[in-house]
Amino acid sequence: MSVEDKLKELGLALPNVPTPVANYVPFKRAGDIVYLSGQGPRKPDGSYHTGKVGRDVTWEQAYEHAKITGLGLLAAARTAAGTLDKVEILKVFGMVNGVPDFAEQPKVINGCSDLFVNVLGERGRHARSAIGMGSLPNNMTVEIEAVIRIHEG
Repeated sequence: MSVEDKLKELGLALPNVPTPVANYVPFKRAGDIVYLSGQGPRKPDGSYHTGKVGRDVTWEQAYEHAKITGLGLLAAARTAAGTLDKVEILKVFGMVNGVPDFAEQPKVINGCSDLFVNVLGERGRHARSAIGMGSLPNNMTVEIEAVIRIHEG
């Protein structure tokens, strides 16, 4: 089963790759390695899910926001590779906009990690960091970046 078929089976659709809001590109390729720029949880209207996790948003809601962000990263990966069938996730760096005493960052970023494994199988397993931040751009709840490998052939 192709990765696109797996997405459909899971009832998921990839969004359009957003236009960068500053002086950067959505991804940068170096040989078979691609660095995906950080993304946040975009709503269908282009705005972001916002707020402090642990005050305005529960970790469960933020888990869903990380999943939405993961779909955006998969969209960028598909653009970089031409197809998700060639993509392997190597590293995920997840940032959570939490209150100072919030300590459940791994649970939040699991939204993205679980998505990658559910969609890509073993090629979705990755190294990862999940850290808390005092703030994030646009007050979004999470920002996630990734490093992928493109398998040719």
